[in-house]
Amino acid sequence: MITIIIIAITSIISYIGFNNSTLVEKYIFYPQAIKNKQAYRFITYGFLHADLSHLFFNMFALYLFGTEIEKVFKAVFGEGAGIFLYILLYLFGLIFSILPTWLKERNNYRYRSLGASGAVSALVFAYILIYPMNFMGIIFIPIFLPAFIFGIIFVLTSIYLDKKQYGNVNHSAHIAGGLFGIIFMFVVFNIFADINVFSYFIESIQLTSIKDLIHFGY
Repeated sequence: MITIIIIAITSIISYIGFNNSTLVEKYIFYPQAIKNKQAYRFITYGFLHADLSHLFFNMFALYLFGTEIEKVFKAVFGEGAGIFLYILLYLFGLIFSILPTWLKERNNYRYRSLGASGAVSALVFAYILIYPMNFMGIIFIPIFLPAFIFGIIFVLTSIYLDKKQYGNVNHSAHIAGGLFGIIFMFVVFNIFADINVFSYFIESIQLTSIKDLIHFGY
């Protein structure tokens, strides 16, 4: 599976980077370097992570949601085209998720960013669009909500934390990545499969009863 390959490549490069600051500095998202024609950093930053926990949580989410979206793409578009479109979703997810950061920090010579969370967010919201009624939750918290409700809470929380500039997390990348994932799914499925994923999304939600909106326990 291409998802496993992406996880393997990202994990290897990130692990090497943990003990190789030169590698990190060469490929991390760094606006000043991008101004010097190093545009490749719009993608390469996503294959680097700050530490093991950062890497683990991103790769865990990538595995959970990426494998499912990969299956959907292969089923709808065929093996070859499905893999190609899936790779496009991931790579352009990295690019588009970091664009708001680029616009905001392009003159900040101190700013740097790394991690695959923007592309992972694109996959998460692609999953939410296809499976809005599947239950989603947060690790270690035994409360599960339908994916579409989880997505709404996630976006609102990310907007709030981004405005507060809470921690070292790039919350705007999560928001932009999720938005890109939704747009990509809508456009690609309409053009290449004549499927309106928005209509499917709404129909799935309309079939929901109140008792299906929350689930406790593992």
